[in-house]
Amino acid sequence: MLHDNDRGLQAARTRAYALAETGRYDNSHAVEQALIAEGWPNAARALEGDHARKAIGERCRAAQAH
Repeated sequence: MLHDNDRGLQAARTRAYALAETGRYDNSHAVEQALIAEGWPNAARALEGDHARKAIGERCRAAQAH
């Protein structure tokens, strides 16, 4: 059961990174809101911690710079 939960969180993070790389979002909060709108029930949990939010924020900024 724990393994399935880990895979679900990883899938949500992977989707968050993909959304961030589109350039449509300004920060990790906006990406989290997009995940929630897409129906990811574990969006907030998947983005817990500074590392994930920082990585998403960096991807947002890099995508908007192009």
